[in-house]
Amino acid sequence: MNIYIVVPAFNEGNIIQEVIREIQKAGYEKIIVVDDGSSDDTFSKAQALLPSTVFRHKINRGKGAATKTGIEAAKILGADIVVTLDGDGQHNPLDIKKLTAPIEFENFDVVLGTRLLNPKGMPFHKILANKIGNFFTWFFYGLWVTDSQSGFRAYSRRAVEIIDTRSDRYEYESEVIYEIKKHKLKYIEVPITVRYTEYSMGKVQKQNFLNGLKTLYKIVWNIIS
Repeated sequence: MNIYIVVPAFNEGNIIQEVIREIQKAGYEKIIVVDDGSSDDTFSKAQALLPSTVFRHKINRGKGAATKTGIEAAKILGADIVVTLDGDGQHNPLDIKKLTAPIEFENFDVVLGTRLLNPKGMPFHKILANKIGNFFTWFFYGLWVTDSQSGFRAYSRRAVEIIDTRSDRYEYESEVIYEIKKHKLKYIEVPITVRYTEYSMGKVQKQNFLNGLKTLYKIVWNIIS
């Protein structure tokens, strides 16, 4: 299978090369990095390792927009499976195989990596915020999943051709859940490990209470508009 790994990144110059190398070490060479208007050297550091598959938004459009840009590039490059993971080093590339296997061997369309099936080491406030996000995703979109905000996911070619979202920021993750239900895509959740570091937890653009409220507002707005 032609597997592409999509990494949206915003101001991840300190760690992006480590993330890329770790993905390569796990056995995946087809990597797309989308620099979402960073003000640091994320783009140049990523391009030094991936000369032809690093893309850049001139302005910061949001994680969802960067993810969609990467998925579109993967489609053009002929991907059979697209895996998305965050650019801050929280996700373990050794888990990629767990996400792609159900698509390769069991005919699933979408595989959702979930932190809450094995929340060991996950801060309590993160667990609580996730459960609240799961509730509102279910309430507005009608499909219950255990980790509606996870960015570590895998999509079949069929899924990336069908899923059509409007959201550009964190609400993108929840809108994908709606698209799964809307198009009756076959999905499964698999447990993933998450590595919370001082660096990743200190990222100002990460999902927090205020961003959570903004996400909820945008979900509601997208539904009524």
